[in-house]
Amino acid sequence: MADLLADITVIDLSRALAGPHATMMLADLGARVIKVESPHGGDDSRGWGPPFVGDDDHRESTYFLSCNRNKESVTADLKTETGQTLLRRLVKHADVLCENFRPGVMDRLGFSIDQLQEINPGLVLLSITGFGHDGPEGGRAGYDQIAQGEAGLMSLTGPAAGEPTKVGVPIGDLLAGMYGAYGVLAALHERTKTGRGRVVRTSLLAAIVGVHAFQGTGYTVAGEVPTPNGNHHPVIAPYGLFHTADAPVQVAVGNESLWQRFAPIAGLDPFDPRFATNADRLAHHDRLVAKIEEVFATAPAEYWLGLLTSAGIPAGKVRSLDDVFAWEQTSSQGLLIDVDHPLVGRIQLPGPPLRFDDNAHAGAREHHDAPPLLGQHDEIVRGWLDDLDHRATTRSSA
Repeated sequence: MADLLADITVIDLSRALAGPHATMMLADLGARVIKVESPHGGDDSRGWGPPFVGDDDHRESTYFLSCNRNKESVTADLKTETGQTLLRRLVKHADVLCENFRPGVMDRLGFSIDQLQEINPGLVLLSITGFGHDGPEGGRAGYDQIAQGEAGLMSLTGPAAGEPTKVGVPIGDLLAGMYGAYGVLAALHERTKTGRGRVVRTSLLAAIVGVHAFQGTGYTVAGEVPTPNGNHHPVIAPYGLFHTADAPVQVAVGNESLWQRFAPIAGLDPFDPRFATNADRLAHHDRLVAKIEEVFATAPAEYWLGLLTSAGIPAGKVRSLDDVFAWEQTSSQGLLIDVDHPLVGRIQLPGPPLRFDDNAHAGAREHHDAPPLLGQHDEIVRGWLDDLDHRATTRSSA
């Protein structure tokens, strides 16, 4: 199939994770993404590790590999006239520019919104910050774990109140990247009607607050401040992790019909007045969990998963990542891709989470490229710009 965004060129000035994740999403859909990096080490995440792969002289950070597939890398020092000239040339021919500098940095480099729009009125600018581009704390640096704490996510996560816990991946960065890519696509669609680009803004704070879901409305509407529930759902019971004789299982009893089928398996009377309704089960939650685990402790996880599956009750294992990536269901969904890296050879990466009806492969691409070496495409990109300039000169003199 044709790459869905094959006619879109993205200039990626971002580093670390939020911006690179956004531009990788666009690259997975076929956009040409040109990553502009400092010649002095490049993206910060190139040095984040261990783990690294490759030998000491040519090692690659697995962190960098996680968010930069399907991109080209050019080097430019944007504090110099040479680097700024290159960026102006790129902006002139681009559709999207992504940056995640602190507010004001682009202005100081000579690339304010007005200046960018003067160079290219059709440019869509994606700006990702830590806490927003304005407001009383808009200038703060954005780091994921700090944002998880400030945006309330850690107060909802963990074994119990008083033990705030971060999510196991940089979820604020990832969500900001997803929201950013989503906004870019909307702006590109609008541009087909207006011919003009616009500024798309999001932040780690906005992205996390934007996914508080029922926990958010529990406070804004009902005035309740939620606390952590460990591995159990705060408003549905039983729904969570239960220990068996050898390993934990997870069970989701999401309605009363499921409860009627689940209770006998767990040795419970579905009409016991302590547990007859979801509200009753929440009111006696500790007792309910204890009774379920008392029964589940008598047999291994596979035994219970077999019974639960046969009864049509949603249940599952708690897998480690090696188990996840060895699971046939994971590979069947295109969630693993093989790429050829110029230094470390053939490697396997987690793949794009989207598939399309006429595409058996991950994302919109039939072929994926390894994350680039620093400056790997300097000559290619500069040659492309020279060719565009030559064509423009030829047309103007004709």
